[in-house]
Formats: sequence, structure tokens, C-alpha cells
Amino acid sequence: MSTVSPQNDGPGPHGNPKAAGSGSFEEGLRAMVVDLAPRQFAVVQVWDAGDGELDGCVAAWGTVYEDGRTQVSGADGASRLVLGSPERAVWWFGREAGVTARLVWLAAPERAAAA
Repeated sequence: MSTVSPQNDGPGPHGNPKAAGSGSFEEGLRAMVVDLAPRQFAVVQVWDAGDGELDGCVAAWGTVYEDGRTQVSGADGASRLVLGSPERAVWWFGREAGVTARLVWLAAPERAAAA
């Protein structure tokens, strides 16, 4: 990836990649943000409500970063977890008997609108 500022070839001040040099500076910044954006998801719990009907709820919200590190907050705001992967959140919220958990991903970063 080329950089916006050709006189400085190193990484940004925090060690992060810098914006791409193609197009305008603003376009490069937007592209960098979209490329580096963490992915967001919900952890949904599902259970049998009787008579073959299923019920469910959002149990938690999570963010996963490029290195796999995952931060999860319970939907009630009472719990916060730092996990190694989103799949660990599924395990964590699916431990109750009769309850399964699954991930529901929010829009992928490439679909993010850059204003």
C-alpha cells in the first residue's frame, strides 16, 4: 500500500498503516478507515418456546479486530468480556441448558458509507 505522504515511508505515529496514495487525500483516508475498521456483531440466544416455536434475543454486542481480539458487552450492560475470537462469545452465551447462541454480523466494513 502506498502512502499519502511520499516523503515519509514509515508507518503512522501509532504504528498503524497509513492512507493509500491513489486519488485524493480524503479518498485515501476513507479507504484506510474502511480497510482497518473492526467488524461488529451481535450474539443472539435462541431457545424452544414450546409447541415447536423458537424465541430469541440479542444477548450481547461485539467487536472483532484484525488480530482476532474480540470485545463483547452484554446487551444488559452488566458484563464485558475480552476474548480470543467471536466464536468464544458464542460458547460463552450458549452454555445455558436449552439455549443456543449464534453470531449475526452487522454490515461488512466494505459496505460502510464514508461521508
